[in-house]
Amino acid sequence: MLQIISGAVMLGLLWGIMTIGVYITYRILDIADLSVEGSITMGASIAAQAIFSGINPYAATFMAFIGGMAAGLVTGLLHTKLKIPALLAGILTMIALYSINLRILGKANLSLLRMDNVYTVFKNMNITNNNFFTSLGLNHLVPIIAVGLIAILVIISILYWFFGTEIGSSVRATGDNPKMARAQGINTNNMIILGLVISNGLVAVSGALIAQQQSFADVQMGIGSIVIGLASVIIGEVIFSKTSFLSRLISLVLGAVTYRIIIALVLEMGMPANDLKLFTAITVAIALALPVIRSYIRPLKNMREGM
Repeated sequence: MLQIISGAVMLGLLWGIMTIGVYITYRILDIADLSVEGSITMGASIAAQAIFSGINPYAATFMAFIGGMAAGLVTGLLHTKLKIPALLAGILTMIALYSINLRILGKANLSLLRMDNVYTVFKNMNITNNNFFTSLGLNHLVPIIAVGLIAILVIISILYWFFGTEIGSSVRATGDNPKMARAQGINTNNMIILGLVISNGLVAVSGALIAQQQSFADVQMGIGSIVIGLASVIIGEVIFSKTSFLSRLISLVLGAVTYRIIIALVLEMGMPANDLKLFTAITVAIALALPVIRSYIRPLKNMREGM
């Protein structure tokens, strides 16, 4: 059971970066950006091809970040300059990225077995050979969890600082009330583009780390990722504290970890893996409907207390 929970935590940390990216568009900008399904694969494809070509894994991960930012820029330009609705702009980018990712990989999937990655440094450290971790069978998970935690801490710190600046506050204002933001002299189109660029860049980093963790990149790996991201966002908001912006960012990661633990436990109980996406869709639907469900339950509760 400990190995199952630890594996879920490991995946939750890596997918938590993607969840933060989804949060920026879904909550801060109030945009449903489907291009993340293509940008997460793009990040994995760029990193995998770069590592396969002999480039340093950390440089490869940064290249994935730049590639994801470029994808977000395309979506932003389609939406703001060509006036294509945000949902359709994301779909167009996602479709285009499928072919682009195939060209980057050169084939449907690319293996990274026996190649150095961002986790190699931690694998070579004595901490991974500690008898305690070895006895629990967790020595292979420690490097990935360590990298995931470091990446999460760095990203949350930078985003917390950035969204406290004048530009970051302008991005938040654009999502909260675009008319009022424009009245204050904010170029809302530029803020939307900036938000999409940051979001897709983070999603691509998540894809790069996931590809290195599983030792391969596949052109189909991004399918359904938007649902996973939304599920993690909703779970994080419903279960964990969100009193401040920092607590919201932390709750997103906790939501991603919780989602992965739920999935791991459900699979352990015998649910077929083919039903995972159905289970995820139902989970998201219930989470999104919680305010409505509570509105029905509250009058009934008050009525019982009045009797």
